[in-house]
Amino acid sequence: MRIRYTLHLVGVLTIFLGLTMVFPLLFGLYYKDESVVPLLKSIAVTLGSGFVLYLLFRSAKGEIMGHREGMGVVAIGWTAAGFFGALPYYWGGVFNTFSDAFFESISGLTTTGASVLNNIEVVARGFLFWRSLTHWLGGMGIIVLSLAILPLLGIGGMQLYKAEVPGPVPDKLKPRIRDTAMVLWKVYVFFSAAETVLLMLGGMDLFEALCHTFGTMATGGFSSRNASIGSYQSPYIDTVVIVFMLFAGINFSLHYQCLKGDPLAFWRNSEFRFFIGVVGIFFLAITLNIYHTVYETLSEAIRFGTFQVVSIITTTGYVTADYEKWPSLSQNILLFCMFLGASAGSTGGGMKCLRIMLLLKHSYKQLFSLIHPHAVTQVKLGGRPITNEVLHSIWGYFMLYLGLFILCAFLLAAMGVDVITSFAAVAATIGNIGPGLGMVGPTDHYAHIPEMGKWLLILCMLLGRLEIYTILILFVPEFWRK
Repeated sequence: MRIRYTLHLVGVLTIFLGLTMVFPLLFGLYYKDESVVPLLKSIAVTLGSGFVLYLLFRSAKGEIMGHREGMGVVAIGWTAAGFFGALPYYWGGVFNTFSDAFFESISGLTTTGASVLNNIEVVARGFLFWRSLTHWLGGMGIIVLSLAILPLLGIGGMQLYKAEVPGPVPDKLKPRIRDTAMVLWKVYVFFSAAETVLLMLGGMDLFEALCHTFGTMATGGFSSRNASIGSYQSPYIDTVVIVFMLFAGINFSLHYQCLKGDPLAFWRNSEFRFFIGVVGIFFLAITLNIYHTVYETLSEAIRFGTFQVVSIITTTGYVTADYEKWPSLSQNILLFCMFLGASAGSTGGGMKCLRIMLLLKHSYKQLFSLIHPHAVTQVKLGGRPITNEVLHSIWGYFMLYLGLFILCAFLLAAMGVDVITSFAAVAATIGNIGPGLGMVGPTDHYAHIPEMGKWLLILCMLLGRLEIYTILILFVPEFWRK
């Protein structure tokens, strides 16, 4: 890997991140809170560091990006973003240790929503807005945004796009990758603006509407309230958030096709039908399970059951109820949702419905071959054959995902964390969900996790957001050799 060229582009991304810190600074100035000075210092250091990297390695400008450089820019760029994104929290005294500040920053950027804050509402609004803005930036992807607005990264941009966009087969909507990135961000901004307006109509002010929109559209889950969406006790707000969580959990290329005048594109897409079908089955199962056992009325069971199914399967992590008090069946369904995740090409995490679909199809093909050994069959998706290369990649991803989940859960348990919390915390972070079960449940936080455990979960969040391969490839010696 050409490290000088990689660091040159990381410098560009760092400059961009520093510029985005201006928005929380404006809120800090408006509310006249204590976030102003820490944010100014963070902007200065972030911009300064970015310019140093950019100028120091400018001799590499103009080189053509290869596959290794694409992976390197994304992995190093996201880690650097987490470091600089932690500075406002650390210098503002929101956290006593840099480990906690880095954890919160990475959790925001990877749209995990796992927090080490035990009292959100006492934190200055400038910091809270930055916390939610990192969600929004990380949801569609810092690299994808940069591809859309920074022509410098247009060279070799497909390598960056493939390394960051979630899913086994990234959609390319336009001939030029920069145009594809721009289209995705336009759809993202359109839905974000629509949700912000609807939440304000429900009684939120602009600050809270933006914070919760960022958390919804990025499927992140950071809230400006301790009790999350549940603090509003509003069926209207619950409904708006449910709808936009579903939008965020669907492949954004389908939204683009619909906005271009092809609403049937949704139904023609087999992954969409699978995703909506699973949501419907799980919603029905949980609603029936909590009706009369937890909630006396059917309307309450439908409202709270639907919200939590959609929130967990899209990996948003917002809560309106303490689902740890629900029956075991409901908790197990939600735990399964953590692994399943949303659609490929969405802002959601997890393993993605597309991968699960293709694994099921491939498994059925193997069974069919046992019955008809001479038959020539092929796994298809939407009428198109899937290559063995893609299937091998999916099986490899599946095994790595499960293997890393088990390994990290045992490592966390070895640090003194109880078994349920260990497995739930790893599932919630590697799936970029946030709340789990046990001591990291919907009404709890991650502050009590040991410091080494937090760094392990930071790694899990990065692995989940960057689809495992982009991070693990850095530890393969051949990656660095010529």
